[in-house]
Amino acid sequence: MRERRVRLASGLLIAVFVLLHLLSHAGGIVSYEWMEAGRRLQALLWQHWPGTVLLYGALLTHLALGLRSLYRRRTLRMPVWEAAQLGFGLAIPLLLAGHVVGTRLGQSLLGFQVDYPFVVTLLWNGAWHPTKQSIALVVVWVHLCIGLHFWLRLHAWYPRALPVLYALAVAVPLLSLTGFVRAGVESLAWRDDPARMAEVFAGFDAAPLERQALLKDLVAGAPWLMAGLYLAVLASRQVRVMAGRRRGQFTLRHASGRSVQGRMGQTVLEAIRAARIPHASVCGGRARCTTCRVRVGQGLQALPPPSRGESAALTRIGAPPNVRLACQVRPRADLDVTPVLPPDAGVRHPGGVQGREQRVAAMFVDLRGSTELGERRLPYDVVFVLNRFFEEMSAALAETGGHYAQFAGDGLLALYGLTGGYARGCRDALAGTVAMSRRLALLNERLSGELEEPLRIGIGLHGGEAIVGTMGPPASPNFSAVGDNINVAARLEQHSKQLGCTLVVSAVVAERAGVDLSAFPMHSLPVRGREQLVRVHAVEDPTLLEALLTTPQAA
Repeated sequence: MRERRVRLASGLLIAVFVLLHLLSHAGGIVSYEWMEAGRRLQALLWQHWPGTVLLYGALLTHLALGLRSLYRRRTLRMPVWEAAQLGFGLAIPLLLAGHVVGTRLGQSLLGFQVDYPFVVTLLWNGAWHPTKQSIALVVVWVHLCIGLHFWLRLHAWYPRALPVLYALAVAVPLLSLTGFVRAGVESLAWRDDPARMAEVFAGFDAAPLERQALLKDLVAGAPWLMAGLYLAVLASRQVRVMAGRRRGQFTLRHASGRSVQGRMGQTVLEAIRAARIPHASVCGGRARCTTCRVRVGQGLQALPPPSRGESAALTRIGAPPNVRLACQVRPRADLDVTPVLPPDAGVRHPGGVQGREQRVAAMFVDLRGSTELGERRLPYDVVFVLNRFFEEMSAALAETGGHYAQFAGDGLLALYGLTGGYARGCRDALAGTVAMSRRLALLNERLSGELEEPLRIGIGLHGGEAIVGTMGPPASPNFSAVGDNINVAARLEQHSKQLGCTLVVSAVVAERAGVDLSAFPMHSLPVRGREQLVRVHAVEDPTLLEALLTTPQAA
């Protein structure tokens, strides 16, 4: 966990530097003065000892952690996006080591201000340098975007921000490259102006010749130094892998029927990938999601206990003890594993489920006696009544912040807490039951001449983790939720018939809403698919909850 935080913090600091640097390049579209204005702003941030230590400390730390991650890998088989991020990350020092050494040491070693006219003129006087610099710019930006994407994609707000972020991801490098090219073309005109060239290179030419030669040697040698470091890390990794093979192996008995041989020290995810078995892993094996989780059979007791990061992720989704994260578990003996999610979980498809794990309050509403209603009336009359019913229920959801997720015949599923948080969603859901009851009473008054007996409803209300998102066939997808807690809400609605009440609300929802329902009967109900009983309150008239909801919410 600490290492991930350090890598993220260093990466974000570097991202700030890169963004400002590219925006300075973009100033070249206007003039060198605009580029220099951007450089002077960066100098205020980085060209003093605290800023220099912070920036170059972040660069070295990020590089060191990347090489450490490469060294620890038991297999180099990985998803395409992860390989792209690693490949681009390793390419950056090779492409930019000479540039960084030349610009930063040029100031301290030669004692002159390295500005844009000097750097751009120097680069554009070489046939290969402009192309290399442009490639480096794109590589840096792609590596940055991949990292940010797989960090932010687990946040609820990220999908809504994607259109803007996509535009920025394209516009920033495009403007930067345009500014660089425009400034480069202008510098080419200086070749025939000796006075201008002397002015641009005045600081460099004034430095002692031995220091000029030293700087040139350092610039030329920096990429080779990085290449040697990479080879040393890869060689050390290979030695480590070979030593691990001698330490022993374990066997994974996969649910597909295949047996996978893994080496001690490998994670379950690494062993599965090494065997080329598809396995879900949205975050790339960083314990930032739970898509790689597996259900462990034989061999569970021999596994080491979960790390803090793994334990936090599993606790968040309420996973049972036999479920572990494949990216974190390093087996010491043979074991049976069954993936919980399909291999393409997290991949966007035209249809199917595209969602995220989120805590929500789920409400199932069912119209009582709809069968008898259909037997006594003409079909069009039934449709008329049902339309009026769903109209009122939808209005109740709209006024209390609920989302109309789906309906089936004479019932509907509503979700609360999609945007305002789980606790607020639970409280709004209780307010929704009040609004539905009041609107249903008014509807019964208006239809009193049409109905033999008033319409009645049953409501089941429960909350917890669910997969929330767009799901269904490509032609008609809808935004809904699936999961065990959604099923519990449906089961509670069915219990409302047996308990002779309108609302059955789980104690979990009441507690999270900060509402005291002790005045209403409490029951412990068996729910199909769950071993433990679910504690609930049976509320005959939900409108009685209105007074409780006007009190301040408990902390």
